[in-house]
Amino acid sequence: MARQPMLKFVDIGRDMPTKRPADERRRDFNEIYAEFSDEKAAEQASRCSQCGVPYCQSHCPLSNNIPDWLRMTAMGRLREAYEISQATNTFPEICGRICPQDRLCEGNCVIEQAGHGTVTIGAVEKYITDTAWEQGWVEDIAPIAEREESVGIIGAGPAGLAAADALRRAGVQVTLYDRHDRAGGLLTYGIPGFKLDKSVVMRRIGQLERSGVKFVLNCNVGEDITFQELRGRHDAVLIATGVYKSRDLGGPGAGARGIVRAIDYLTASNRVNFGDTVEEYENGTLNAKGKKVVVIGGGDTAMDCVRTAIRQGATSVKCLYRRDRKNMPGSQREVANAEEEGVEFVWLAAPKGFAGDPVTGVLVQRMRLGRPDSSGRQSPEPIEGSDYVEEADLVIKALGFEPENLPEAWQEPDLPVTRWGTVNAEFDTGATMLADVFAAGDIVRGASLVVWAIKDGRDAAGAILRKFDSARRVAAE
Repeated sequence: MARQPMLKFVDIGRDMPTKRPADERRRDFNEIYAEFSDEKAAEQASRCSQCGVPYCQSHCPLSNNIPDWLRMTAMGRLREAYEISQATNTFPEICGRICPQDRLCEGNCVIEQAGHGTVTIGAVEKYITDTAWEQGWVEDIAPIAEREESVGIIGAGPAGLAAADALRRAGVQVTLYDRHDRAGGLLTYGIPGFKLDKSVVMRRIGQLERSGVKFVLNCNVGEDITFQELRGRHDAVLIATGVYKSRDLGGPGAGARGIVRAIDYLTASNRVNFGDTVEEYENGTLNAKGKKVVVIGGGDTAMDCVRTAIRQGATSVKCLYRRDRKNMPGSQREVANAEEEGVEFVWLAAPKGFAGDPVTGVLVQRMRLGRPDSSGRQSPEPIEGSDYVEEADLVIKALGFEPENLPEAWQEPDLPVTRWGTVNAEFDTGATMLADVFAAGDIVRGASLVVWAIKDGRDAAGAILRKFDSARRVAAE
């Protein structure tokens, strides 16, 4: 009888890939985690309990078949593990790097609840697909048959790329339109290289290009091409623009020089790491070198900003958040990494205004937690007489993102939007009230996770294909 390859969580402890020392990693933008060895990946995968109700899978937005690909990894059947992983996730090596596993799959692992430490699902997921690329198992898309229908996708971020992949596999002619000079959206310009090396993103984009997906870059819909022209050019249009409008801060001095948006700051840093010349980085506007930096916000974007500032050579980096550590929305793993690298977190602190122009400080009001709000988190309340000034040469606003006004920008008043400005689309299909117009990702659900954008893109692609197939059946009758 073959030896049981699983259920070893009692004898084998949880272990993560080796993490580079903080003093070393704060000097560059390289990824901070090493790759698992074959033996270590198999060992960690073997800790899975193969439970009858896999909460890891049910708490994954893509419903990834995690227990099965863990079992295949433990048995050394890596190609099968990759095929299972790829079946439900368009970009498993990206999700393995940037998903907040502590809030999703790993956070709901059964053996974690039993006190044995969660299976390192994300690290194994990354290892499987990185190995697949190295071994040549990741093949370019080769549809069984080409189709005449074409789809125009506005936005080459994770939702748009995932939809393009699914549509191209079905033989559909796909064109992606994006405002930037490189595809990838926030994968390319929003997430720093120490979390997601850009070669990983470019490799997937190259696969799509070789597979026949067309990219039209530096293209602003509403300026370089109209929305109506796109609809006339394609049999269906998918809106996957994401949300890029930054939430703003008011208060005295909010317009001072030296107060910048997180998206501008991160984009400039990523461009520089691509080798681009960025004037606002060169002149110091979007460069933290030699500065006292204050980042306002508690989400993953704020974590990206503080860790980027450390690497740029800031003299100090502080993160202000109006709630406590327990109630912050960002990944606790990212907070720990930031603290190791020298970031100081100032909990229960909210900005009231700014001093100087250029900025010299943030007027901070201390907070306490009161009653829970509609989300279940305790609401922050100001403590009277607790104000103080936090010195700063550069203030980065990382308060989240909202949708742009697409009906106005695209001169398309009939485009249906919600009261929040997101595109009003069906939850499961992405279909809108406009004929043959679909929407997916953050522009529908609001600022969210990359894994949700991938799911939405895949779901919308499936709905578009069903619509095409239905039209073909009607035409044949």
